[in-house]
Amino acid sequence: MKKRVLVPLPDRDFDTTEVAVPWRLLTRAGHEVVFATEAGGARPACDPLLLTGVIFGQLGADPEPKAFYAELEEDPAFSDPIPWSAIEPSDFDALVLPGGHAPGMKQYLGSAELQAKVAAFAALGRPVGAICHGVIVLARATDPESGKSALYKKRTTCLPKYMERTAYFLTAWKLGRYYRTYPAYVEDEVRAALESPDRMIVGPRTLTQRGTLGDDRPAFVVEDGAYVSARWPGDAYLFAKKVLERL
Repeated sequence: MKKRVLVPLPDRDFDTTEVAVPWRLLTRAGHEVVFATEAGGARPACDPLLLTGVIFGQLGADPEPKAFYAELEEDPAFSDPIPWSAIEPSDFDALVLPGGHAPGMKQYLGSAELQAKVAAFAALGRPVGAICHGVIVLARATDPESGKSALYKKRTTCLPKYMERTAYFLTAWKLGRYYRTYPAYVEDEVRAALESPDRMIVGPRTLTQRGTLGDDRPAFVVEDGAYVSARWPGDAYLFAKKVLERL
């Protein structure tokens, strides 16, 4: 049965792989992906450095996700996203929250309007997937009655501190705080939103090996009921497959 999956995005700077891979796998399976941006009506854009290479042509997206992104740019749903204000959580069967670390992500990560929509969707108990910085949106989405995060009772992963720190130290000499969206590390903020810090699962240590469509061995996700979380673009294929299982 065809399902509708909501994918909110900022106007710019989201992660190429974390959007294009779930979109491609979901649509190949026959599902509808609906994109949403703050104002709607205009095609958003991924972080351009992930298409060309962050530094010395390295640290960007792999060739297949870049090819998927080129296909995504031709999708009418991507070119004409709905506004966040028009999101009706009950109209969707699943929610996917991609990440990204460049400055444009603050529009998406810091929106109280989007956080309220996400909290309302999470309360429905339907499938939710969050990857990398996208987990911050859930961490900041609070229940209006309890004041607790939508993640409070969950087991989760997110961008690990060691990954964020390493990427920052390798590139700060040229790109400044490109890899540090906020002063706090993603992992620290997510841990603080949980009932117990040990519900945050870092996963196997890796910096270079990425999962692919045919090889999930390097990838890692955390599953907790209808909720799936992942660490970074290297987990995107397995992450998308686990979201698909829940549909």
